[in-house]
Amino acid sequence: MRGSLFSRRITARFRQLSFSTVGSIKVKILLSLCIAFTVSLAAGRAASFMGWSHPDLPYSTRSSSAASFRKGYTVLINTWKRNDLLKQAVIHYASCPGVDAIHIVWSEPDPPSESLDEFLRQTVQLRSKSGKLIKLRFDLNLENSLNNRFKEIQDLKTDAIFSIDDDVIFPCESVEFAFSVWQSASDTMVGFVPRMHWLDESRGVVERRRYTYGGWWSVWWMGTYSMVLSKAAFFHNKYLDLYTNQMPASIRDYTTKNRNCEDIAMSFLVANTTGAPPIWVKGKIYEIGSTGISTLGGHSDRRTQCLNDFVVLYGQMPLVATTVKAIDSRHSWFW
Repeated sequence: MRGSLFSRRITARFRQLSFSTVGSIKVKILLSLCIAFTVSLAAGRAASFMGWSHPDLPYSTRSSSAASFRKGYTVLINTWKRNDLLKQAVIHYASCPGVDAIHIVWSEPDPPSESLDEFLRQTVQLRSKSGKLIKLRFDLNLENSLNNRFKEIQDLKTDAIFSIDDDVIFPCESVEFAFSVWQSASDTMVGFVPRMHWLDESRGVVERRRYTYGGWWSVWWMGTYSMVLSKAAFFHNKYLDLYTNQMPASIRDYTTKNRNCEDIAMSFLVANTTGAPPIWVKGKIYEIGSTGISTLGGHSDRRTQCLNDFVVLYGQMPLVATTVKAIDSRHSWFW
């Protein structure tokens, strides 16, 4: 009697455990299927998102695979009568492993001195990694125009351009990370200095919308941006051709006349081509200069005027806002 009762209890307990185990397995299988579906959906969306293709817009091309890129990138340094800063920039970027060539946009009335040219060439040879031969060239311009920084370069060996001002330095590790991000979205701009355009809602109902230029603090406060400035950004070399030869000449004339906003013009061009936002990469910036256009009074007002004048010239606002930020998780505690 006692043995029979004990046997029934064991059997009941075994059934209970069996049902619990089976139920647990079913739950795990269901959760696994849900996770697999979510990952698959996210991957599909990420693929289309990172492709940055907009087939209905002019000059749109699909991003190439990373394997098809010509190796490395060209550093395009914009400078103006600050040889000490130029030397620091060349010394630093010549040591970055991904650099294939360094082009210096030279718009001064006199050509670079022989001593400056010799110093920079020796510097490049000494600083380049693994015995790699880095090409150094001055791109001489007869006219002093901000458009010179985006002039087409015929014999480039790389698809990627890293556009940089002579007064900002980014660690090579940050530059290499930004280059890897650009390789996954080569049609867009990838850079370190984000800016934003804001719709001016204080004007109420008007015939034409008006926008306000948002500097760094507005980006920091709102977490939204629609531009990355060309003072520190990667873009495909095809945009040099589009800027020089296919973008409306009225925009180039505008930047020459106003001596401002060539970087906004490039942001408009890329956004109009892709229909997609740029990508902001988190990086440590070292400002080694103290003067420049951005330090002049009324800078933000002039940039706001540029935004609205370019909207008129384009017939639309092509800039696309986003909150995406690329962070190298290998070196960040908090993403």
